[in-house]
Amino acid sequence: MTEKIITFENVSKSFGAITALENVNISVDQGEFLALVGPSGCGKSTILRIASGLDYPSLGSMNTNTKKVGYVFQDSTLMPWRTVRKNIEFLAKLEKIDKKIIKKKANAIIELVGLQDFSEHYPIALSGGMKMRASLARSLVLEPELFLFDEPFGALDLITRGRLNVELMQLYNYKKFTSLFVTHSVEEALFLSSRVLVFSGRPGTIKGEFVVPFKYPRDSGIRYTSEFAELSGEVGKILEKFS
Repeated sequence: MTEKIITFENVSKSFGAITALENVNISVDQGEFLALVGPSGCGKSTILRIASGLDYPSLGSMNTNTKKVGYVFQDSTLMPWRTVRKNIEFLAKLEKIDKKIIKKKANAIIELVGLQDFSEHYPIALSGGMKMRASLARSLVLEPELFLFDEPFGALDLITRGRLNVELMQLYNYKKFTSLFVTHSVEEALFLSSRVLVFSGRPGTIKGEFVVPFKYPRDSGIRYTSEFAELSGEVGKILEKFS
């Protein structure tokens, strides 16, 4: 039986008089890539904050079976006074991992994300895509079992976003971390995930669930197939009701 890495049971979340989430039930299997799509303000990011332990449900419960959690935000949140390498090593140093082990892991991850030629550069010298690679690398050094992504590519241009989708797909195929991925892009959700949950407007409730039938690893060309377009349309029809 597949282990559940994270489970939300009848979760509601209120901020004063505003209810952000209402009666949300989610379970994510080990190694699953689950995407959350929905209109702005429907509580998707709140779900990630609860999953990470940065916030708590007002009602219901959330349980995780791992303490090894990585969190990637829409902004790369790199420290401008640190080089790429020192940014990538930072979280591992906070965990007081042996310096030799940190260096070895950082070297491997820097190569994995293709930043070996920029490891001694400062963030100001990086493109938006490179900054997001560095942000991913910083969490990957800690070898998370659960990865939380809060629209990490939302601020990037379409070409860079598509390229990073492919690169994240490759990382997922290699590392097999469990993923909870928030996005406004139906195409991005379907390309990356094994399952998609569609949320209503506030208060956020789950209005649709789609199992993505495409096998991993996926080629970028799958986004131009009729099967992909049909599934995208089905998800879009639900979202239109809350636009």
